Formats: sequence, C-alpha cells, structure tokens
Amino acid sequence: MSFAWPWQYSFPPFFTLQPNGETRQKQLSAWCALALAYSRRHRLPAMTVREAQDSPLFANRRLQRKLPLESIQVVLEELRKNGNLEWLDKNKTSFLIMWRRPEEWGKLIYQWVSKNGLTNSVFTLYELVSGDDTENEEFHGLDETMLLRALQALQQEHKAEIITLDDGRGVKFF
Repeated sequence: MSFAWPWQYSFPPFFTLQPNGETRQKQLSAWCALALAYSRRHRLPAMTVREAQDSPLFANRRLQRKLPLESIQVVLEELRKNGNLEWLDKNKTSFLIMWRRPEEWGKLIYQWVSKNGLTNSVFTLYELVSGDDTENEEFHGLDETMLLRALQALQQEHKAEIITLDDGRGVKFF
C-alpha cells in the first residue's frame, strides 16, 4: 500500500510558508499532520534535518518544489511545541518524531499484556517488539528508544519494571 498524499501536497503554494497569520497556522497544521502521517506510514522514528529535507515528505519531485530549510525548521518546531518531536542534539540537527507519545505506546503495550493475561510476566525488549506473539500489534517493530520511553511511562504508573538480564534488558509487567 502506498502513501496517500493530502491534496495540499499537489498545490505549489503549500511549499512556501504563507505570511498571513491565520493561513500560516492552517498551513503549519497541515504540514504537521502530513509529517506525522508520513513518519507513521514509513515507520521513521528518528532522522536528521538533512534527511528530512531530501525526503519526499518535504520535496515534491513531480512539482519540482521543496519546502525551504528555514520552513522545515518552523514545521519541526511546531511539532515540538505540540509534543510530537524531540531534538536529539543541542544543535537541532537530528530529531525523534513521535506519531504516538511514549505514554500512548505504553498504554497500547499494557493493553496487549492485559488482554493476553501476561501480567507478572517477564519479556526481553526483543521479544516485545520483534517476537512472533506481537507480530500483529501496532508496537511490533517499535524503535528501541521509543520502546524504552513507553516502558518508563509504564514504570512510573507502577505497571512495569525495566530490568537488566544477562543478555540485555527486559521488562516485567504487573
């Protein structure tokens, strides 16, 4: 299944941030929704600004239009303000994009654990995101950074404990 681009993506002015405040805010909302949908569809948890700039997300080759770097940074900052992006370095060259927040991933994982009667069970991180039992779950294949954040959120709610095993890390669910 290919990605379904929104109508704005085929509209050349979309690739120029508009000066009118109200129009600009609607445009930024559309860019944020597009960035989250694209990242979710392609399962892109982290990337650099350079990768983003060169990706189809911000460069429509058919129109031969690209969102300028300064505008990309405005979109990324809007995503950060909305809680969907975290900068991974102080120079703001790489970022973690979160189409779901860690608490939301934690809730999904815990629902699966509860639904399958797996409380008081121990899993390796690998089993949780790459095991056969989770193959049809949305969190299957989740990036380890986001997985750990989700498990930390569950740990704060006293629903899980991250533990160290001989061959890596694991988690026990309560």
